[in-house]
Amino acid sequence: MLYFVGLGLGDAKDITVKGLEVVRGAKRVYLEAYTSILTVGKECLEEFYGRDLILADRDMVEQQSDELFRDAKTEDIAFLVVGDPFGATTHTDLALRAKQEGIEYRVIHNASIMNAIGCCGLQLYNYGETISIVFWTDTWTPDSYYDKIARNRAMGLHTLCLLDIKVKEQSIENMMRGRKIYEPPRYMTVSQAASQLINIVERKRTTESQEKLALSEDTICVGVARVGSESQQMAAGTLQQLATVDLGEPLHSLIITGHMHPIELEMLKLVAVEPAVFDRLLEEAEKR
Repeated sequence: MLYFVGLGLGDAKDITVKGLEVVRGAKRVYLEAYTSILTVGKECLEEFYGRDLILADRDMVEQQSDELFRDAKTEDIAFLVVGDPFGATTHTDLALRAKQEGIEYRVIHNASIMNAIGCCGLQLYNYGETISIVFWTDTWTPDSYYDKIARNRAMGLHTLCLLDIKVKEQSIENMMRGRKIYEPPRYMTVSQAASQLINIVERKRTTESQEKLALSEDTICVGVARVGSESQQMAAGTLQQLATVDLGEPLHSLIITGHMHPIELEMLKLVAVEPAVFDRLLEEAEKR
């Protein structure tokens, strides 16, 4: 059996009892190591689980699945994923390949950012389509996700923005030369994401009227960091305010709000950069 085991969002102890039983009984245990991270390293996981872990990078998962599947028809193989295996980052392709090879699989779920984001106080059923915000380069500044934000906000829905992670990335020069030299890991922060969104808003102003803009520097947003860990942090404020906020170490996520119920506003006020902003919004909500 091939097991997809969710690890949750915090540290080694967030694994479920069922997941830990699988890990301790499996012949080999792989740790997916390119879509997310925990607040603790591989060594801490190995110590708590009592098992050696094999790091599975993107190349292994996408191009060397034969090695990952080896013995899975007769032995238990565990594939560990931060969060939930089919949460923010799905591994459906790996599951389909396993079935094509005649290998059965089971999923042991856990918390992911997709449901744990409820911690900020915005109600989960008021979220629209989730988007990803990628790092810009000097020559590549995509903004296609703006249209998804616009659709969500037109329906009064919040938008969860998953922020870019660059792990084991090669420079263009090293890639062209076939050199297995990798750039240092990079994790997008809330302030970086907010700054890119402000840049997009400024671009759109040249082609759209102020009334048609999906968001502005004054749009209320929420930044979260290390959700599920003891060092979890949150900050609520305008997009402009979040462009200057420092939430510390990764991983970060950003929420762009839609229509907010007074209870949601009260919750956001608890982590507000400037509480007076939410006092004003609550007054306006009471008048409606």
